[in-house]
Amino acid sequence: MKILFYSLNYAPELTGIGKYSGELGDWLAEKGHEVRVVCAPPYYPEWRLGDGYQSWRYRCEQRRGVDIIRCPLFVPESPKTLSRLLHLLSFAVSSLPVMLKQWLWKPDVVMVVEPTFFCVPAALLLCRITGAKSLLHIQDFELDAMLGLGMGKEGRLAVICHAVESFFMRRFTAISSISYSMLAKAGAKTRQTVPLLFFPNWVDTDFVSPEADAGLFRRRWGLSEDTQVVLYSGNLGKKQGLDLLIQAAGLLAAERDVLFLVLGEGVEKQALIDQAEQLNLSNIRFEPLQPYQDLPALMALADVHLVIQKRGVADAVLPSKLTTILSAGGYALITAEAETELGLLCRQFPGIAECVEPENVEQFVAVLGRMLTAARSGRPRINKLARQYAVEQLNKQNVLQKFDVWLRDLNMN
Repeated sequence: MKILFYSLNYAPELTGIGKYSGELGDWLAEKGHEVRVVCAPPYYPEWRLGDGYQSWRYRCEQRRGVDIIRCPLFVPESPKTLSRLLHLLSFAVSSLPVMLKQWLWKPDVVMVVEPTFFCVPAALLLCRITGAKSLLHIQDFELDAMLGLGMGKEGRLAVICHAVESFFMRRFTAISSISYSMLAKAGAKTRQTVPLLFFPNWVDTDFVSPEADAGLFRRRWGLSEDTQVVLYSGNLGKKQGLDLLIQAAGLLAAERDVLFLVLGEGVEKQALIDQAEQLNLSNIRFEPLQPYQDLPALMALADVHLVIQKRGVADAVLPSKLTTILSAGGYALITAEAETELGLLCRQFPGIAECVEPENVEQFVAVLGRMLTAARSGRPRINKLARQYAVEQLNKQNVLQKFDVWLRDLNMN
């Protein structure tokens, strides 16, 4: 089967959508599909082009049996609302001629990943020309996330944007997403006229396992065995609301054996470093993302893992880092409203993680304190409920095998 993958982000990006898009492309190629990818140069989460790439030129390459066409992209140094929109639009415009040229290749399925929704018209037009099946895979509802973060206003413009979004979504052959709540949102936007598939982000449960040794990082960073690590690893962006982390570190500054370890890149990184320095915090440390092969040891290092989001975005975006935490049998503290996907997950599987209200620093610190006390008091090293959920629900081979079967059925119908 010829599969055309249309995704802003792709490998070799280490986190977020690029990681999953890359792994999916590799897996489909291994299963014998002809896979072609139209994407941007790697830039995330640093918001800086990868070494050897240029923002203004097209580039063709091959990676693990996948043909990749990279299109020009505007990457703002400091993304704001307008510059972020220009960033997304630049890829949609530069990739349009490349997508239209694919009518010569005649794909069987065109899979477009949101974000960015700006790419949807080109994907649907190509499918109309070639007769290919169209699949929209929703990693983030970018419009809802922007509105939830106050980047837009719920006025006439928002109503028009939602109407346009609904119009295009109803033209797809099928829609998939990474959470049930996001699928329900997609169903409402399409008026239940398009088949929906639950296609969660996955984790290699054989690779990320609770048996890993954290000694690698204790030696690398000079951490004593008594140091308790509160770990945040991932994107340092606006939707995370990481001011909460700085506030918590300030409130726990007297706990000399507790270290807040922040790993990652993003538009808010320097602002967070500046805040920590202004408060003269010695219990918080910033490090870059670590090599993927060291991920199991990094997960084993943390006494508490943090999954932080601002209020209003938890059902528009779903943090992929949670899959890795669960696979490692980690103890996670999540900020999410009770009726969101993450909130419901914690209620449906008590003990899988702790969930508190977003942006409630008092509640956050209180629960974090209890978790650290439990770690000191000899709680089980492995959260067996978290590990069991990952193995049963998020195992990479199982998730991708089900998707492959569904994709073949989609092409046959």
